[in-house]
Amino acid sequence: MKIAVDTRLSDLTPEQSKLLLERRPTDEARIRRTVQDILERVRTVGDEALREMAREYDGVTLSELEIPRARWRSALDAMDSAARRGWVRAARNIKAFHEAQIPPEVTLEVEPGVRLGRRAVPLRAVGVYAPGGRAAYPSSVLMGVVPARAAGVSEIVVCSPPGPAGEPPADVLAACEIAGASRLFALGGAGAIGAMAYGTEQVPRVDAVVGPGNQWVTEAKRQVAGTLRIDSPAGPSEVLVLADQSANPVRVAAELVAQAEHDPEAAVALVSWVPRVLDESRAQLEAQVAKTPRREIVESALAARGACLLAADRLEALTFAERYAAEHLALFTEDPRGDLETQTTAGTVFLGDSSSVAFGDYLTGANHVLPTAGRARSFSGLSTLDFLRFFTWQEATPAGAAGMSSDVQRLAESEGLPGHSAAAGARASSGDRIR
Repeated sequence: MKIAVDTRLSDLTPEQSKLLLERRPTDEARIRRTVQDILERVRTVGDEALREMAREYDGVTLSELEIPRARWRSALDAMDSAARRGWVRAARNIKAFHEAQIPPEVTLEVEPGVRLGRRAVPLRAVGVYAPGGRAAYPSSVLMGVVPARAAGVSEIVVCSPPGPAGEPPADVLAACEIAGASRLFALGGAGAIGAMAYGTEQVPRVDAVVGPGNQWVTEAKRQVAGTLRIDSPAGPSEVLVLADQSANPVRVAAELVAQAEHDPEAAVALVSWVPRVLDESRAQLEAQVAKTPRREIVESALAARGACLLAADRLEALTFAERYAAEHLALFTEDPRGDLETQTTAGTVFLGDSSSVAFGDYLTGANHVLPTAGRARSFSGLSTLDFLRFFTWQEATPAGAAGMSSDVQRLAESEGLPGHSAAAGARASSGDRIR
């Protein structure tokens, strides 16, 4: 088993630091050009371009782009009862946590007679991307659709790649029914992002696109971001585990395998300042990798972006975590709440080694659509706020207007705007009213 970087933190070379901290695609320029071409094809050709891409990239001929709602219901009816209970439970927790995030209206009288407010309203229509390919992700359907519903969005369009039968897996269809999606299209990759961003003959144009995806999807979201809102560039999965003497090496290794199995481009890293924990976790990792059914994917991820790093002490490890800005930060330490206070850049943080990232991926109710590749320094994870827009209102009473009039006149005149000055002057007296 090869791990890309296996050394002391203090011995990292500039090349190793760049690999770990930047986490950018190796062929970024090619991806950018290809995605630009795909988006332009979708924008100008529409549905026919989407059908061509399904044949080219997915190897299927689509008889229809949209999956009728009756098939969602059939998929849900056919779902194993235990699995159905689990997905319903997940949807319930996601709904509860995201409803709690809806902000109240802000109102404030900044001075006598001058009142301001800020109000949230839901977006009209949003698109949710649920990845496919190496695995099905009904969980991503729930993570996108349920918060949008909680925010009050009226139209929620889901796109997910078609399988060999020309439609997404049955669990994805069932998840659309559980979550309350409006429409589902068998579309994947950058083409799906373009379809939702620009609209086609069948796919409606939306006001925001959210959801995780591979490098092509992430780049497509980045390129359409000037056309509509996106949540964050959420690319291949990643986890950084900080482990001290209290951590269980079996659990540490399991966290690394769990995220590495997503994608050969996944980034997984372990940092410890306890040599024994690092050694035992590395041994457990090798044993678990040998047994996992997704061994090839896990080994590829470890060889490309895996890391086992020995820190000099707790402070050095926590400082590295701030620089790494992980999608998932697992604090498997004696005082995870104390360590949490030192961290500001992670997408989400798991406190203690009982708190597996897998719980957050599915069931806790927190969102698993999170910024990757260090973008947690700038972006937040998907939340109810991504489905809301805000506007302000302003009200001045006659007395409040009169109190502002002279100052606004002087300010407007200093900027050479006589019309503004006149408009303010017309309110100079609280008694000047047309009757």
